[in-house]
Amino acid sequence: MSRPVALSAAGAAAAGAVLVAALLLLRPEDAGLGAGSSMAETEALPKLREDFRMQNKSVFILGASGETGRVLLKEILEQSLFSKVTLIGRRKLTFDEEAYKNVNQEVVDFEKLDDYASAFQGHEVGFCCLGTTRKKAGAEGFVRVDRDYILKSAELAKAGGCKHFNLLSSKGADKSSNFLYLQVKGEVEARIEELKFDRYSIFRPGVLLCDRQESRPGEWLVRKFFGSLPESWASGHSVPVLTLVRAMLNNTVRPSDQKKELLENKAILDLGKADGSLKT
Repeated sequence: MSRPVALSAAGAAAAGAVLVAALLLLRPEDAGLGAGSSMAETEALPKLREDFRMQNKSVFILGASGETGRVLLKEILEQSLFSKVTLIGRRKLTFDEEAYKNVNQEVVDFEKLDDYASAFQGHEVGFCCLGTTRKKAGAEGFVRVDRDYILKSAELAKAGGCKHFNLLSSKGADKSSNFLYLQVKGEVEARIEELKFDRYSIFRPGVLLCDRQESRPGEWLVRKFFGSLPESWASGHSVPVLTLVRAMLNNTVRPSDQKKELLENKAILDLGKADGSLKT
């Protein structure tokens, strides 16, 4: 059972600011280039997963210590989609479960990523879930992580042979935005596109519904707000993390001739719920 979060005056102000920012994102959305999933695609997903497994591809995950990255790693292992799974991060993660025993870990210094180029070599698929918050890292630190680290990682991934790069962005991402968070997300989207991956998938979820291990009172308030709304209304602006992760993987296994795919929140929800045969 979740417990109420007590907010200080500063925490309440920060929470209010986060809620206001979330409300500003409540605008009609473009379904995106990779939107939706047809009935035929839904029925074909089990076969697509099996075909994908047979290709023995390697994958790396950036940001596996975060909420989305953690769930993504768990789902990748449960679905057994890749022959090799590598985590790239600033510290080694500890796992007790037997399922994680063959997970490779590359510990890097994000300030000197060029010295760790080998960590990005030999992976056909990459998922970037890296990110921090302005409150945690300050404005300069946020830009450093969410822009500089991600862009350099994408550059090294491209040089290392990555064919399909998946970027976790945000609903409302816009390099022309007056909000630093959305501006940085939009800039990163555009600059990674310039690297010309064979396939580039951008995911723009709304509010992520989860129980974070890390305490972020502002986000807790926003999640409670969206969690209390009717599903038909909230579906355009929020998504459970597990649904997001399954959408990312369902999109990965389905063939595409598009160089760039942009999935907004509604498309993420549809694709993430496309197959009910997976464990919940």
